[in-house]
Amino acid sequence: MPPPDDATVRTRDMYIEHPHGRLFARIWEPRETPAAATRAPIILFHDSLGCVALWRSFPARLSTATGRRVVAYDRLGFGRSDAREDKPTLDFVADEARTYFPAVLEQLGGGPFIALGHSVGGGMAIHCAAAYADQCLALITEAAQVFAEDLTLESIAAAKVQFREPGQVERLQRYHGDKAQWVLDAWTDTWLHPEFRHWTLTPVLPRVRCPVLAIHGAHDEYGSRRHPEMIAELSAGPSRCEILPGTYHVPHREDEAAIASRVCEFIDSINARPLENRLAVP
Repeated sequence: MPPPDDATVRTRDMYIEHPHGRLFARIWEPRETPAAATRAPIILFHDSLGCVALWRSFPARLSTATGRRVVAYDRLGFGRSDAREDKPTLDFVADEARTYFPAVLEQLGGGPFIALGHSVGGGMAIHCAAAYADQCLALITEAAQVFAEDLTLESIAAAKVQFREPGQVERLQRYHGDKAQWVLDAWTDTWLHPEFRHWTLTPVLPRVRCPVLAIHGAHDEYGSRRHPEMIAELSAGPSRCEILPGTYHVPHREDEAAIASRVCEFIDSINARPLENRLAVP
């Protein structure tokens, strides 16, 4: 299936007011699915260097495949959201669910949602699924980390060195503007802080009651397969782990159509299960 175009998906941009600054968000909605407005939206949580624009064409394809609205937002300090001067705390993954996500959910009407997070955004999606267990109908993680693994920290340290080369930070400026250096420092300085080695989502995962799909590339350079395995093992609801051969850290970019199809099939499988065997109907 070719990527969706303007004839199949409409987009709408908006800013979400927050006491700490405005958050930029974009909504994709399939034109040929009138029921999309009544279905739980899929909310995307971006990675450490990401933003709305870096999801590229994946949200449009996902919206078309699932017949749902797809919503992505720039965390404060990223993309088109307002800048922030303070560095993220070592509790920043949980803080996103506690401090900023409530404003996003309120803007969307406060109803049921499906969470999909990539990389550290997967950890934030896990926190949101746990904090809003009665509203989160499904959780999809992609290349998510659930503890500070040596492989993850070594790859981040190598990336920090690579970003010192000429032109590397300028690449980030295309998406984050004057905030690019802050974005880079927020990623490397937080993850490489000595105290961050103790970070883990182990206490949070048992509070996730909805169905879970944990996707991970077999060759992910930022985390081993132990991460999706732990997500599947420790979540309280029905879950499955999918390790994708020949895939690295950004599966939705490496094989966009396949990931959109997997997510669609997962959501459809939840709808197909008998009511008594699932938490809620998306």
